[in-house]
Amino acid sequence: NALRPGVIGLMRSITPELGPTGVRVNAICPGYIYTSRVEELMSNNESAKDAIESRIPLGRMGTPSEFGATCAFLLSPVASYIHGALLLIDGGLYQGMM
Repeated sequence: NALRPGVIGLMRSITPELGPTGVRVNAICPGYIYTSRVEELMSNNESAKDAIESRIPLGRMGTPSEFGATCAFLLSPVASYIHGALLLIDGGLYQGMM
């Protein structure tokens, strides 16, 4: 995704500026999330789904609820000391590529 480096760069550039004001800045980089739209697109092509999932170390795509839970965590008081973080929600896909 061509947007990802831009979002990460923006996050890194405003993190030092906004931290002292109490505004926390973090970025979430999702991998493949199995939404209803993805399900619709892959309904006629099970081999494409299998090919994608075979590249993910956890062996499956993420769910919208897993993505949402990560967002909720970052917004919660429990994450009040997390600032300038890049969270990959990708089942280990990025690490598997390195």
